[in-house]
Amino acid sequence: MPQRPEGPGPRRGLIAIPILWIVAVTVVDVLAPPDIHLGPLLVAAPAITPSFGGPRTVGVVAALAVAAQTLIGVIRDPDDLLSANHEAQIIALLLVGVSLVVFCVVRERRAKELSQVRHVSEAAQRVVLPPLPGRLGPLRASARYLAAEAEARIGGDLYAAARTASGTRLIVGDVRGKGLTAVNDAALLLGAFRVAAHREAGLGELVAYLDRSVCWDLMEPGETSRLGETFITATIMDIPDQNGPVRMISCGHPPPVVLRGGRPTTVHVGHPAPPLGLGDLAHPRYEVDSFPFEPGDLLLLYTDGVTEARDATGAFYPLTDRASRDGASAIPTPSSTASGATCCTTSADG
Repeated sequence: MPQRPEGPGPRRGLIAIPILWIVAVTVVDVLAPPDIHLGPLLVAAPAITPSFGGPRTVGVVAALAVAAQTLIGVIRDPDDLLSANHEAQIIALLLVGVSLVVFCVVRERRAKELSQVRHVSEAAQRVVLPPLPGRLGPLRASARYLAAEAEARIGGDLYAAARTASGTRLIVGDVRGKGLTAVNDAALLLGAFRVAAHREAGLGELVAYLDRSVCWDLMEPGETSRLGETFITATIMDIPDQNGPVRMISCGHPPPVVLRGGRPTTVHVGHPAPPLGLGDLAHPRYEVDSFPFEPGDLLLLYTDGVTEARDATGAFYPLTDRASRDGASAIPTPSSTASGATCCTTSADG
């Protein structure tokens, strides 16, 4: 819940509403016939103030309401000011005012705690999922992570890049599951990728190492119950610095999209591999697919959170249509509903 500022601005101007209400009720009550009492309506002033003000503002408005109730009693019937009726109304206003001030104090304390948690979460995301550099050798790169929940900052989607002697290695993946377990699995895979991506091993050897890393983690004490049920879909690829095809292994992940001359093409995966973490069950042979990637092309990597995002009408996000129209900007907005969305775009310099 966002914290309500007490400083100047549009929200501070709203304090005129309860003050005008207090003035109006006081004037009308004083001028009303003796058998009509509008004093109880004063409670509305402090009641609406927490919607835009903090504890100090609420306290001031509540004090004004109590003063107005006392003034009404003095003007209308000074001899009966301390009657049970007036005392009950004043005590009720005091109780309501104190309760609302306590509510605002608790609310702002919770808002401060949430802000601190958000900062910690953002710091954790920068450690686990640091932003891609704008340049990767001859490539220009960018990445964007969106979560369905407004307060979420990190999840099971992942991406990373590493420079090698001959080019750039990329990974985009999506962990099955949610919560801290998915974050832990994503961090483990990213760590394994960063360690092994700089080696001169072939792409198949790299993917086999990543699969073993996930399997080893699932065989740790306390994790064996997840063996065979937890996996990570991923696309791992080598992009050479010199002109040449991109080499790729897709482990159960949505295929990349190449934008060439404004026209999107979904890359055909001829040798799909099982998701990472299932190697001990499937014993796969990792075969490499390749596709051309020429100067001026745009390569779009994503997780299924992008293609499964839906608008208010329930229609799925048309990634390829938007890619042909918007290019690198064809990423869903936070208003789309999805479990999470990671987009990594890379373009070759012309």
